[in-house]
Amino acid sequence: MADILAGGCTCGRVRYEMQGPPMIVHACHCTWCQRETGSAFATNAMIEADRVRHTGEEPEIVHTPSASGKGQMIARCPHCRVAIWSNYSGSGPRIRFVRVGSLDNPHAIVPDIHIFTSTKRPWLTLPEGVPVAAEYYRRSEVWSAESIARREAVLARPD
Repeated sequence: MADILAGGCTCGRVRYEMQGPPMIVHACHCTWCQRETGSAFATNAMIEADRVRHTGEEPEIVHTPSASGKGQMIARCPHCRVAIWSNYSGSGPRIRFVRVGSLDNPHAIVPDIHIFTSTKRPWLTLPEGVPVAAEYYRRSEVWSAESIARREAVLARPD
């Protein structure tokens, strides 16, 4: 994977660069992601917010409901309304779940794990060799030691 991956919305006004690799990439098959994307699943690259550099217009932050009941903040282009990333209550604003489909080269990133597969579309066949979780999983069993350390470091920073 390249050190810097660029992406943005459909109209091109909101642009960003992911500086470095994500901590992990989820293919989430929960019914909330299915509804929000209008697709079978969402692919999200988790990365520290300070490793996402804005190179275009600022996105609009939209508060939306989530399965946890705590909501999520979705960054959308204020013009074409495409979702660029989300922030969930568990990680707050320090970790972004970048929508892999918003990358200029979305094929550069593949899921590390498929989650919430208990509600995946029955016609979808998951690839062999990629971890699968019926719901969520234990971070210590899936993430690399480096990614766990990155997450702990960013969440430990003072505001």
